Amino acid sequence: MRRYETIYILRPTMSENEITAVIENTNTILGTEGGQIISLDKWGVRTLAYEIKKETLGYYVFCDYASNPGNVIEMERRFRIDDSVMKYMTVKIEDAIDEEGIVSARGEYEAAAIAAARRAAEASDQEEDLDEDDTLDDDDVEND
Repeated sequence: MRRYETIYILRPTMSENEITAVIENTNTILGTEGGQIISLDKWGVRTLAYEIKKETLGYYVFCDYASNPGNVIEMERRFRIDDSVMKYMTVKIEDAIDEEGIVSARGEYEAAAIAAARRAAEASDQEEDLDEDDTLDDDDVEND
């Protein structure tokens, strides 16, 4: 198996059920013959840098996985057929990955997600502290 990353952009007008169905179908294809999903991030709706199929917004999905090249070819074939997929890009990360490498990659991903959540919480706490400091009391304002 090889390790890949794929980003695909779905039409923003799709319902949550339709988006979930596309993601599940993609994961099913990649999971055949022992393939495994390392991480899956739904980035949500974002503004596109340029119009794609007359759309200015797109629903982004990022997938890091280990799979056989044949599965990737099948996934991309279905992306080309499916009108709900506006764009996609697949990048090969490693030529060979074993079960130990997959577990290690998942651990790295989870550690990064925990660190990002911790940083976001700290930033939120700091922002709240700043908001509290900016409030003026009646005693702080001098009357002329």
